[in-house]
Amino acid sequence: MSAERDASETARATARRAFVRAAGFDPDRMEALPADASPRRYFRLHGGGSPRLLMDAAPAPDFHAFLRIARHLTGLGFSAPGIDSADLERGFAVIEDFGNRTYTRLLAEGADERVLYELAVDTLAAIHRAEGSTRIDVPPYDDEPLFLELQMFTDWFAPQVAPGIDVKAFRAAFFGLWDAALAEVKRSRDALVLRDFHVDNLMIVDGRAGVAACGLLDFQDALIGSAAYDLVSLTQDARRDLMPGLEDALVERYLAARPGLDRAAFMREYHLLAAHRHTKVAGNFERLSKRDGKHGYLVHIPRVLRLLDKEMDAAGLTAIRAFIDRTLPGWADWRPTSPAA
Repeated sequence: MSAERDASETARATARRAFVRAAGFDPDRMEALPADASPRRYFRLHGGGSPRLLMDAAPAPDFHAFLRIARHLTGLGFSAPGIDSADLERGFAVIEDFGNRTYTRLLAEGADERVLYELAVDTLAAIHRAEGSTRIDVPPYDDEPLFLELQMFTDWFAPQVAPGIDVKAFRAAFFGLWDAALAEVKRSRDALVLRDFHVDNLMIVDGRAGVAACGLLDFQDALIGSAAYDLVSLTQDARRDLMPGLEDALVERYLAARPGLDRAAFMREYHLLAAHRHTKVAGNFERLSKRDGKHGYLVHIPRVLRLLDKEMDAAGLTAIRAFIDRTLPGWADWRPTSPAA
């Protein structure tokens, strides 16, 4: 099996070099960028003029979606990477290189947190206000994706907290409770939801002003759904805590930028989708560790559970809380142990 994998990787590397050479870059000077939770790989290209990246995505539906959504966002005037060329059959693309100024890096270097987050909120509000932003062929954020995300919790998180649990029975009961809670929000079609709108996927693009200075990454899983989702993804980040008071200030900034919204309805969706997202993320971080060997995400689970605990109360999810309190005793204080330790 290892020999087959090695042969496959060698064939992929050969195809990658051929594509890069045909695109006018030097394959001997490709610089691999650090990997993340995504199966995609990126390489900085040299020898061809303006800064560019190779995206190696292997043929998959989300590769086509990335190209389509990137072109949609740039057509609306936002800073998604421009697409120079693509091989749809093999899953290669030469895309615009925004550099190294990710929000994550800038924050680690001491950049002004409030300024960066305000730009992100302004960009999000501008996307949601943009004429035609939802006129794109992507699926709705309805039952299928909502419950596939919840299944990460039932199938990956719950068995860690309660070994021996009947996962099938737990999932059925859990889904039934969430089905009632999500009845209204799963019909929402207000916005293009990028789904991973947080500091790891945002950049400052040099030479651009206003919301165009905010570079957008990792949006290939976008859906049409509630405008509240991406704001939650930004302001209740699974990977970092915001300074005290900043979340409330950012929510107010977003609402001020969209005065026509029903504030009460928006905040109901905000808290509900926050609880849903934290439920999903707790399961996903366990899945990344147990299935993919990416154990570094486990360190964030205590934060995710703290946020989930808070947002279930804010959303009024009393029946769901009672159920997991009964079936997963001690879940809120559970701390994972990394197999890498």
